[in-house]
Amino acid sequence: MTPILYVAAAFAAQGVTDNPCPTPVVMPPEVVAWRKQMYAAGNRAMLPPPPEAVSYRTAYIEARKTDWADLCQYRADNERVRALPQADRAVVFMGDSITQAWPMADPALFTRGRINRGISGQTTHQMLLRFPADVLALKPRVVHIMAGTNDVAGNTGPTTLDTITGNIHAMVVLAKAAKIRVVLAATPPSAGFNWATTVKPVPVLAELNRRLREMAAREKVTFVDYGSVLRTPDGALKPEFTFDGTHPNADGYAAIRAIANRAVAAKR
Repeated sequence: MTPILYVAAAFAAQGVTDNPCPTPVVMPPEVVAWRKQMYAAGNRAMLPPPPEAVSYRTAYIEARKTDWADLCQYRADNERVRALPQADRAVVFMGDSITQAWPMADPALFTRGRINRGISGQTTHQMLLRFPADVLALKPRVVHIMAGTNDVAGNTGPTTLDTITGNIHAMVVLAKAAKIRVVLAATPPSAGFNWATTVKPVPVLAELNRRLREMAAREKVTFVDYGSVLRTPDGALKPEFTFDGTHPNADGYAAIRAIANRAVAAKR
């Protein structure tokens, strides 16, 4: 067997299959409790993670080697949601950790009919890949898209504003083609990322959000800027609304609850 055939044989088992998902990586209860503490109202500083967080993170990273976009994260739950009446899947929230943590920090927003499809650390490249399964296939009435933080941080490598806005625009176009009303959120404010300390995000976020606002107007979709409540004059996330400068705490989420409710309830 030639070297090329050896390579083909090594990857043969990773071809088309009915069940491409790796073994689910379940967040340990100790890590769940730690995250809830982080987002709790009044918590103003990063708390050290429990020992279980290390093994969970290692397992999560290993699983991404065969599921880069995390298409399997919500695969089983999507089957459950698709069987629900539309009133129970009327709004899907697509995003990264800021979206994923929202119901943990502010469960009052996620009443009947609101489905969360945020995944921590994701960029718009990854969100676009899972958009058909995690949004379109659920056939909601509304999709709330909030993305861009991890692109600016460089989580999946160097990128450009054109690429970020192109990915988000593709999600908007796909949703509109499926007759799903779009709520496009500005990328939330941050003056720095504790996992990408060399990045200076304020001017980049300002330009990105200018483009997103123009996109929303051009596509005739609802635009919402939570930064109007969360942002300081110099572009940072207000200290009273965050524990790490990027992620809102419970007070921050509570401060934008009314804006989010109005946005997803609007007719346009």
